[in-house]
Amino acid sequence: MTLANSAVTPAVDVPRASPLVAAPVFPASADVQAIIGLALAEDVGRGDLTTEATVSPDALAAAEIRQKSPGVVCGLPLLARVFATLDARVRVTPLAAEGSFDAHRRVVARIDGPAAAILTGERTALNFIQRLSGVASASRRASELVAGTRARVIDTRKTTPGLRVLEKYAVRVGGASNHRAGLDDGFLIKENHIRAAGGITAAVRAAQQRAAPGQLVEVEVTTLDELDEALLAGATLILLDNFSVDGLATAVAQTAGRARLEASGGITLDNLADVARTGVDFVSLGALTHSAGVLDFSLEVVS
Repeated sequence: MTLANSAVTPAVDVPRASPLVAAPVFPASADVQAIIGLALAEDVGRGDLTTEATVSPDALAAAEIRQKSPGVVCGLPLLARVFATLDARVRVTPLAAEGSFDAHRRVVARIDGPAAAILTGERTALNFIQRLSGVASASRRASELVAGTRARVIDTRKTTPGLRVLEKYAVRVGGASNHRAGLDDGFLIKENHIRAAGGITAAVRAAQQRAAPGQLVEVEVTTLDELDEALLAGATLILLDNFSVDGLATAVAQTAGRARLEASGGITLDNLADVARTGVDFVSLGALTHSAGVLDFSLEVVS
């Protein structure tokens, strides 16, 4: 079976957001369609040998996608795009709300149309929804743990190569927020930049000269002395790297509102609530994407 040329028009485009700005909208179609095309090409290759041998091109079928483990469903808008890429006649009807949580087994979507396209697209569709639902579920849990504090959970660039736009969408669906979409999306001066630039002050001031009006310049510090230097250099967003919980609380007091603070490094679900209670503004968790598991889904032909 070959891939159809038809593309699915998105409901809304996602702008290239400034750092720390989140919007729970589905990514732009051009980005998503490219990802789907690669995924299907990887799986289908020169053709689905089994389906082509056993299923008539004229056969129609109805199938259900079932959620089999507790968590947040994410990726339902992808289903129609996957199957439409194979055959524009396939119709996908969501039966659950994107971003909804359920602790029990449920049917989240119905698929109707040519049986061959449904069977060929099955694994690719399930791979997407399982992965994105895993990220959304991890993001929801993390967001719940910081409830009642000023802190906001944000993601990082530690994403699956090629899937960043989708995984960051899943983070938003789960209730957390996005940091930079990429290196062109904001300034984040880290330890190696500081060394290459000749110090925190030199690096911060060089970045500030390049920044557009209102664009954030963030700098990473590892000690309270470095925090003082960053503040004196005029940094207004500072990443506290691998600080202890007590060290974070001291940094918040020392900053006294002169800059927004992000805690990062060594943070897990076990200590996330304690980190949030220190008064930091953001807590970044690479684990939202790099260590998120998958949610179990299956596709079953019902008629």
